[in-house]
Amino acid sequence: MASSPKGVKKATRRNSNESDRQVSLLTSNSKTDFDQQRWLFESKGKYGIGNACWQDDDNKDPKSFAEFMDKPWKPLTRKTSVPASVLSPYRVLVAIRLVTQFFFLSWRLQNPNLDAMWLWGVSISCEIWFAISWLLDQLPKLNPINRATDLVALKDKFESTGRSDLPGVDIFISTADPDKEPPLVTANTILSILAVEYPIEKISIYISDDGGAILTFEAMAEAVSFGNLWVPFCRKHNIEPRNPDSYFTQKTDPTKNKKRPDFVKDHRWIKREYDEFKVRINALPDVIKKRCEKHDRKENTKDKNLSRQKSDSSASAETVQNSKATWMADGTHWPGTWLNPVADHKKGDHAGIIQLMSKVPETEPVMGTEDEGKLDFTDVDVRLPMFVYVSREKRPGYDHEKKAGAMNSLVRASAILSNGPFILNLDCDHYIYNSMAIREGMCFMMDRGGDRICFIQFPQRFEGIDPSDRYANHNTVFFDGNMRALDGLQGPVYVGTGTMFRRYALYGFSPPRATEYSGIVGQRKKPAATLSPSVSLQAVRNQNDDLESASPNEDHPDLNLPKKFGNSTMFVDSIAVAEFQGRPLADHVSVKNGRPAGALLAPRPPLDAPTVAEAIGVISCWYEENTEWGERIGWIYGSVTEDVVTGYRMHNRGWRSIYCITKRDAFRGTAPINLTDRLHQVLRWATGSVEIFFSKNNAFLASSRLKFLQRIAYLNVGIYPFTSIFLVAYLFLPALCMFTGQFIVPNIDATFLTYLLVMTITLCLISLLEVKWSGIALEEWWRNEQFWAIGGSSAHLAAVIQGLLKVTAGIEISFTLTSKSAAEDEDDIYADLYVVKWSSLFVMPLTICITNIVALIMGTARTLFSVIPQWNKLVGGAFFSFWVLAHMYPFMKGLMGRKGKVTTIIYVWAGILSITVSLLWISISPPDDTTAKI
Repeated sequence: MASSPKGVKKATRRNSNESDRQVSLLTSNSKTDFDQQRWLFESKGKYGIGNACWQDDDNKDPKSFAEFMDKPWKPLTRKTSVPASVLSPYRVLVAIRLVTQFFFLSWRLQNPNLDAMWLWGVSISCEIWFAISWLLDQLPKLNPINRATDLVALKDKFESTGRSDLPGVDIFISTADPDKEPPLVTANTILSILAVEYPIEKISIYISDDGGAILTFEAMAEAVSFGNLWVPFCRKHNIEPRNPDSYFTQKTDPTKNKKRPDFVKDHRWIKREYDEFKVRINALPDVIKKRCEKHDRKENTKDKNLSRQKSDSSASAETVQNSKATWMADGTHWPGTWLNPVADHKKGDHAGIIQLMSKVPETEPVMGTEDEGKLDFTDVDVRLPMFVYVSREKRPGYDHEKKAGAMNSLVRASAILSNGPFILNLDCDHYIYNSMAIREGMCFMMDRGGDRICFIQFPQRFEGIDPSDRYANHNTVFFDGNMRALDGLQGPVYVGTGTMFRRYALYGFSPPRATEYSGIVGQRKKPAATLSPSVSLQAVRNQNDDLESASPNEDHPDLNLPKKFGNSTMFVDSIAVAEFQGRPLADHVSVKNGRPAGALLAPRPPLDAPTVAEAIGVISCWYEENTEWGERIGWIYGSVTEDVVTGYRMHNRGWRSIYCITKRDAFRGTAPINLTDRLHQVLRWATGSVEIFFSKNNAFLASSRLKFLQRIAYLNVGIYPFTSIFLVAYLFLPALCMFTGQFIVPNIDATFLTYLLVMTITLCLISLLEVKWSGIALEEWWRNEQFWAIGGSSAHLAAVIQGLLKVTAGIEISFTLTSKSAAEDEDDIYADLYVVKWSSLFVMPLTICITNIVALIMGTARTLFSVIPQWNKLVGGAFFSFWVLAHMYPFMKGLMGRKGKVTTIIYVWAGILSITVSLLWISISPPDDTTAKI
C-alpha cells in the first residue's frame, strides 16, 4: 500500500532533524568551538535571570529585580530543644531514681532499728522530706530549652528606612546609700548604659536615689559630663565592654581587632580623662564639704550684718550660725538629705527631686567635629540618651516600702516623662556588658506571640569572684540549670535585676490571650476568657466600679481588673499609649494584637514645665494612698523578696516570661565573696521565701492560669528553707551514730548497700546529664552542693526561725555582725575572701563540724579498745561523718582566714562546743565499769 504524501513529508522532516541534532552534538564536542574556562573567567558569560543574578539585555527598564522582590517574613527568635540523646536518658534516670527511692523508703519503714528507734525515726523522717524536696526541685527541670535571636532580622524589620521603628525603653537603676554603694561604681554603670547600642532617642535612663544624697547627685552630674567623651569614643571604636572601669582593667590587648589608625591616640587620651574623672569623684565629699562651709560662713556673715542693722538680738544670729545647710554648686540649698540632718532635710524626711541631667536627644543624629575634646569624633553620633535623677519624697509617718516603693515611683515618673513601653531594671552595680543586650531582649518582645510576654530575664553574671568560687557565688546551677528549665514551662522567675519588663504587664493587666489548666496535673487546658486591651483600658478610663463585675474570671483576686492608679490623669492616659507601642508589628497573619509598621517613627515631643511638675507630683509620699500600687500594680509590697512575688503575680495572671542567654554576657555585676556577707545575703532571700509561704502568694493558692509544673517551681520557692530543719538533724546523725554505737538501719546488709548504690549512681548520672544540657562544670555543681549544706544549716534555719517568730508573735529578729578583722592586703582583689566577720549564723554549722570531728575520734577509740569491736557500724558512721565534713570544708576553710590566722572568737567557740559535746556524750552514754570490777 503506497504511503500518502503527507506521511512522506513528516518522515523526511524527522530524518532531517535527527541529522541536524547529530551534527550539533558533534560540533559541541569539538574542543576548538567552545572553551568553558574562557567563558567563565575571560568573557562576560550570561547566567540568565533569577534572584542570584539578573541579566537581561532586552530589558531596558533601569529598575533592578531586587526592588520588585518581597523579602520573606523571618521570625526574630527561634527555640531549640535539648538533644534527645541527652534529654531522654535524663528523664529515664529521674524516673528510675524516683521508683528506687520509693522502694527504698518502703523498705526502711518496714525494717526499723528496734535497738535505736529514735535514731531510726529521725533518719526516716529526714529521708522522706528529702525525697519530697528532691521531687519538687526535679520536676520543673524535665523540659529545658535553648533560645536564639536574629539581630539582623530585627534591624531589617525596624530600621530599614533610616529612622528606627523600635519601641522606647526606660532603664531603671536603684541606689540608696553612697557609703554602701560607692558613687564611682554607680557612675560606671550609668556610663555603660549611656553607650548602649540602641536608638538614642528611644532610650531614657532613670536613677532612683532613695537616700536623697547630694554625693550621688553630684557624681551623676560628673558621669554625664564624662559621658560626652566616653560615649562617642565607644561608638567610634566599637568598644566592649562599655563600663570604663571594666574596660581599662581587663587583661586582654586593647588593640585587638582595632583597625583605625587613631585608636592608640584616642585610647591614651580617654584613659587619662577617665583617671581624672575618678579623681574628681573621689574628691567630691571634700569638695561638697568645703563648698558648704564657704556658703555657711557667707550666709552667717550676711545674717549677722542684717541683724545689726535691725538691732535684733544676738540669739537669732547665733541660731542661724549653728544651722549648717548643704549647698549645691549654683549656691542654692540642696532639697534632699543634708550632711548635717535637720527637719525636712534628712533620711526619711525630704522633698521629692527630679532633675534632667541630659536633655531629650534630637531625633536626627548629631555628628561630632574634629576638635571636640581633642578627640576626632567626625561622623560619630555624639548624642546622649535622656538621663533623669529621681529621689522620691519621704516624710515621717509613711511606709515607703523600701526598694519596691522606689521602683514604683520610677514607674510613675517615667510614664509621665518618656513612657517607654518596656522597662529594664538594673542594680547600681550591674552594668551592661553586651551593648546589644537590649536588642536581644527586644527580639522576643517584638516577635509573634511577644504580646503575651511580661518580662525577659537575663542570667546574672558576676566579676571579682575568687577563681575557686568557694561559696558558689556564680550560682550557675540555678541560672544555667533551673532557670533554663523553667523557660520550657511558663518562664523563669524574676530575680531582681537584669530584667526587661513590659510596662503594661507591670500595671496589673492580664495578657491579651491566656490558657487555663485543670485536672490533677493540669492535663486539661482551654483558652481563658480575657478582656482585650482596649476594653480593659476603657474600664480604667471610666473608673466605673460596675465595670469590675464585667471581669470574665473572678475565681482569683489576681484576675480582677486593676483600676486604682491614682489621681493623675496624665498617668492614666499614658497607659494606652504604652500598651499600643509595646505591640509587635502586624506583618504576618500569625501575629495577633499587632501594630502597623511606621507607627513609632514620629519624634518624641519636648518636655515642658507642666509635665515635669506632674512627674514630681506622682513621686510624692501621699500619691499611693487609696490606690492599688504595691497590691496589684507595679512591684508588690509585703516581702523582702519583692522580685519573686512580682514575677509570680504576672505568671498567675497568665503571662509568660522568657530566659535570654546571650553569647556575650548581657550584664555583669558584683557579689559578696566574704563568708559572712554571703550568708547574710542568703538569709535575706530565705526570709523572703518564708514570708511568701505564709502569705497569699503561696503557690497553693495560685490561679488556674499557672501551669502545674510552674506551680511546683513556685511552691518550691516557698518551701526550700524548711528543708534546713531536716538537714541539720541529718547532719548530726553520723555523730550520733558514732556516739551511741548504733546505726540508722539494723544491719548494713546487701539490701541497704544495693539501694544506696543504685540511688547514688542514678543521682551522679542525673547530675552529669544536667551538666551536659546546662553547660555548667562539675566543680560548679560540687560547690553548689557544698554551699547547699552550709547555707541550709545556717541562713536557711535562721530564716525559718525568724519567719515563724514573725508570723506567730510578730517578733522581728536581725542578725548583726559582732566581730570583724580587717583585710591585710589592699592590693589583693580577693582580700575580702579571707576576712572573718563573726556572726551568729556560724554557730550551727560550727557545732555540726566539731560534733562530727569529736564523734570520729571517740567512735574510733571506742571501737579499737572494745572487746568485741563492731567495725561495720564504725565504717558506716565514719563514712557519713566524712560526707558531712566534705560538704562543710569551705565553711571551715573560711573560718581559718588567711594562712591559718584564725580569729580568737573561733577558738573560743570551738573550745566551748567541744567541751559541751564531750560532756553531753558522757552524760548520755557513760562508760561502763565492767573492766574495773574484773
